[in-house]
Amino acid sequence: MKIKSHKQLVEEASLEIENLTPEDVKLKLDDNIILIDIRDIRELWREGTIENSKHIPRGMLEFWLDPSSHYYKEEFSIEKRKILFCAQGMRSALATKTLKDMGFTNVAHVKGGFEALKKSNFKIVEVKKK
Repeated sequence: MKIKSHKQLVEEASLEIENLTPEDVKLKLDDNIILIDIRDIRELWREGTIENSKHIPRGMLEFWLDPSSHYYKEEFSIEKRKILFCAQGMRSALATKTLKDMGFTNVAHVKGGFEALKKSNFKIVEVKKK
């Protein structure tokens, strides 16, 4: 049995989604955009996150964004454009593809992820354990 590697899945997803550079994100940020960090909470505790971004754990993304789900969070309304990022852009590429498969048309991801955003001087804020 031959399986696809994670790299192949990411490459295929990247062909079907909008891939933004940190510079693109800076130009597009406004009140109708939500920057979403999908990294594990332990990554946020360890490294911080981008100022004004929202956290959705990768495992809850589809549930928090689906209005028919019991887990739906209104703060992530369908109308708002969503730009996802993870550590280096692989998980967010796959997650963005999944959201497109769900029917979302206003989604994109940050190529290079959190690392690229840090290098582009986005402000990092500490995330404290609750």
